[in-house]
Amino acid sequence: MRFISHSNSRQSLDMTKGSPYLLILKFALPIFLSQVFQQLYNTADTYIVGQFLGTEALAAVSSSGNLIFLMISFFEGVAIGAGIVISRYFGAGQRERVSHAIHTDLLFGIVSGLFLTVFGVLFTPTFLKWMNVDPEVLPQAIEYFRYYFLGALAMAMYNVCRGIMNALGDSRRPLYYLIFSSILNVLLDLLFVGVFKWGVWSAAFATVISQAASVVLCLNYLCKKDFEFRVYFQKLRFYPEILKEIIRYGLPSGVQNSVIGLANVVLQSQVNSFGKMAMAAFGTQAKIEGFAFLPITGFNMALTTFVGQNLGAKQYDRAKQGARFGILSAVILAQLIGIVYYICAPNLIGLFDNASEVVRLGAMHARTTAPFYFLLAFSHSVAAVCRGAGKAVVPMSVMLGVWCVLRLIYVMSIMHFVGDIKYIFMAYPITWIISSVIYFLYYNYSDWVHGFERKEKKA
Repeated sequence: MRFISHSNSRQSLDMTKGSPYLLILKFALPIFLSQVFQQLYNTADTYIVGQFLGTEALAAVSSSGNLIFLMISFFEGVAIGAGIVISRYFGAGQRERVSHAIHTDLLFGIVSGLFLTVFGVLFTPTFLKWMNVDPEVLPQAIEYFRYYFLGALAMAMYNVCRGIMNALGDSRRPLYYLIFSSILNVLLDLLFVGVFKWGVWSAAFATVISQAASVVLCLNYLCKKDFEFRVYFQKLRFYPEILKEIIRYGLPSGVQNSVIGLANVVLQSQVNSFGKMAMAAFGTQAKIEGFAFLPITGFNMALTTFVGQNLGAKQYDRAKQGARFGILSAVILAQLIGIVYYICAPNLIGLFDNASEVVRLGAMHARTTAPFYFLLAFSHSVAAVCRGAGKAVVPMSVMLGVWCVLRLIYVMSIMHFVGDIKYIFMAYPITWIISSVIYFLYYNYSDWVHGFERKEKKA
């Protein structure tokens, strides 16, 4: 492996040289660790609120995790497009285009963060009522999510900064910043909720402060004189040609994320109709399941960057070699975690809330989905390869058709005829099976490695 040769370079990793296996592992491991802390970051609110404020407050925090995903997913999806553009031009050695993409991406983060702040604060009550949140829980849920969205700008900017560094091959520095902000978040949660007893809103406020701290650290690094692609605030603008590429590669991911987020909101509204115990169980299980998703996320980000850089350098066989290794690694790790979770589900759920009904429903959900984590990993990994190859429309089409349309048709139909919550949980493995079959056929029988070249010829 080699780092870009430049007197001012700092941790920009060229993934077009050296062992693909070592490069992917070296890149994925810091991302995996950073995602562990990210999940702790998100889980701290749930755990501390459940311990100090009780089941009703826990239900308020857990009631609408999918609402947050829905609100931010479109902009995060478009940011994925920026990462694809940056990694591609970095692999091709086109330094000026890399700089333009970074400045365009940062401005996009600022604009989207401000929009999310205003929109989230104004419309949180409307969304929560639409999602059938228990009336006993509703006031605290509104309070929590309104404070959470006050930090939307910091949330958007951190994801943008992390995506820029990852696209350049630097997955370690975001890890260091996230460790700091995660520890800060836990300490503030304990102080605000445990000591001051400020209520459920203070958990969201702690998250806002922690996210803002991580953004300050990220921007401080990106603006350093010895950073290879130093950021200048006076250069922040939408470079038309670069913006067009970012939208081309990112819009499908943004649309995909938004529609899946909407589908999950509808699905959660069905869960919410079973009452606050089901809400607490569903939200708690989702937090724990997030840990099972960590190896998938780590290898996915590594795959997108690796494939993007190597296809930008026209090293097709190398891109395929790395893709196979990354997919297999994510599948094996995810299923090993799934086995452990299946066995330990009641004990893990009980850490957050030991109410018997919460534990029963949470364990039921976990044991319905955990045996199929390898399929979830496979679908996401092939989707990551497609995005790195500039084929973002493919995962968008599969996810919309299967994880959104089919999942909603199934849930709405089954709840009409059989009012049992376990059938809602079954929606996940059913749709994972279908999407995995489609991705398997596409990955093995399509010419995904030449996507960039065909787009260049059309242009």
